Formats: sequence, C-alpha cells, structure tokens
Amino acid sequence: MRANAYKSMTVQLETPSAFSRFKSALTSNPTLVVDVTTESALLAREWRFLNTLLSVVAYTVGGIMGLGAMFGALNTMYSAVSTRSREIATLRALGFGSGAVVASVLTESLLLAVAGSVLGAALAWLAFNDNLHAMGGLVISLAVTPMLVVYGIGFGCALGLVGGLLPALRAARLPVATALRAT
Repeated sequence: MRANAYKSMTVQLETPSAFSRFKSALTSNPTLVVDVTTESALLAREWRFLNTLLSVVAYTVGGIMGLGAMFGALNTMYSAVSTRSREIATLRALGFGSGAVVASVLTESLLLAVAGSVLGAALAWLAFNDNLHAMGGLVISLAVTPMLVVYGIGFGCALGLVGGLLPALRAARLPVATALRAT
C-alpha cells in the first residue's frame, strides 16, 4: 500500500512576496488539507521549547554572574576606600564635603565598570560573533549586535554604580579625626 502523504515539503519561491499568492493557491484548493507557513515560522514553532530553555539558562547564569560582579565591585571599592581612608580624611579636613567624596568614589567605580564592560564586550565579540553552531540539523549563527554591546555595557555600568554606592557612603561617613590617626 502506497501512501500519498507527506509530513513536510520545502518550496523555494521566486521572491518572498510570492508567498501569500502561493499560500492562497494551496489553501483555497478543497482537495488539499495543508498548513502553509514560512520556514522561519516553522522553525520558531518547532524550536520554541529549546529556545525557552536556553533563554532561562542564559538569564539564570547571567544573573548569577552579574551578582558575582556586583560583589566583586563592592569588594574592590571597599578595599580602595579602606586603603585611602587617610587621603579621604585629608580631603574632608580641607573642606571637601561628603557629596564630593561620594561622587569621587562613584566616579572611580563607574570608570572601572566601563573599562571592564568594554573589555568584556570586545572579548564576547571576538569569541562569539559570526560563529556557526549546529544543533539537531539546525545551524545557528551567533551575532554580537551593537545593541547587545550597548545593553552589556549599560548593565555593567549599573552594576558598577550599585557596587560602588555602599563604599562611597562609607567613605563619606568616615570620621575625619579617626581616619587621620589611622596608619
């Protein structure tokens, strides 16, 4: 017994705009029971679960890494404030207010975050941009787009500011007399 049934069929049209005409010709034929869709829509539907799983894993790992980066920024900035407590106290004794001290520590934190973010974006672009990966017969081209770079640098700067805020407030509240006596 021969079956005249096909699970799927791929057709190459002359132009992308010919798809709607092709679809209406097939779906208007009462002898055919077909679902006509573009290849990209079919792949999106078939790979939806894997796409969702990979997105959850990526956001979870990225969130954990972001949290680690924030703790790293906190540690670095607390160390910077601790080792420069005498200099900070000297500035405060000379008349610099606590706002200026907070601004200087936050600026340092932000500059470190920008440098790290730009370096990370450059490494990601070198490592992943235009790489091809095959999964289950599907070839995926990775792309580090300018918008992803902007998001990454922006997220890194936000982490740097959050990581520098508590050390900046500590530096501003540092008692001048105590800090000047510290060695």
